[in-house]
Amino acid sequence: MFDLETNPDSPACIRCVGILLAAGHGRRFASAAAGQDKLLAPLADGTPVVMTAASSLLAAAAGVVAVVRAGNDRVAALLAQAGCEVVTIGPYTDGTNGGMGDSLAAAARHVMRTASPDVQSCLVALGDMPWIRADTFLRVAEAAKEHPIVAPAWQGQRGHPVAFQRSIWPALAALAGDVGARSVLARHGVTELAVDDAGVCADVDTPDDLSTADCGGQSAPP
Repeated sequence: MFDLETNPDSPACIRCVGILLAAGHGRRFASAAAGQDKLLAPLADGTPVVMTAASSLLAAAAGVVAVVRAGNDRVAALLAQAGCEVVTIGPYTDGTNGGMGDSLAAAARHVMRTASPDVQSCLVALGDMPWIRADTFLRVAEAAKEHPIVAPAWQGQRGHPVAFQRSIWPALAALAGDVGARSVLARHGVTELAVDDAGVCADVDTPDDLSTADCGGQSAPP
């Protein structure tokens, strides 16, 4: 069960659990990098992309559920080593590993079962976005105390992570496919929090992105 003692460095007033979506295939990156998994690609300091993304989220949440596709044992092992609780999804009956909606639904169902009553929101981040500052995660989580759904915005561009109050979790748990939570965002609305952090819009899509931390690869909401 996730509770506020899981991460003693997380402020007690921020009662949130992190969700890290790391089940994607990264086919565009792999096609340009001889099949390499972008989540395992090293950043400038040598740390794998997914480990850096997980570290910042772990610093801001009571605990982190990381969703990994079936068979991706290296990513699962790294995230477990980092302190995440790993949830594996797929393959499904059609032979796929599902889309972002399936990943988010699996994580939401898991935290609905395991989060203690003190946990009031979840903070959804992507495993291929390693440049978000830890203080940005904290600010988004703090804002979720007052708003059902909160997302950061850098220079008018909405990014990640996205926080969802506990009342929204059942809607996330019902998602499927590859369109993520767009239907949930449209139904409930999103409060945008202006931040001075370009990392909220910067993801790793191709090998060239590893050397730049700008918003050239803006991601859609989860």
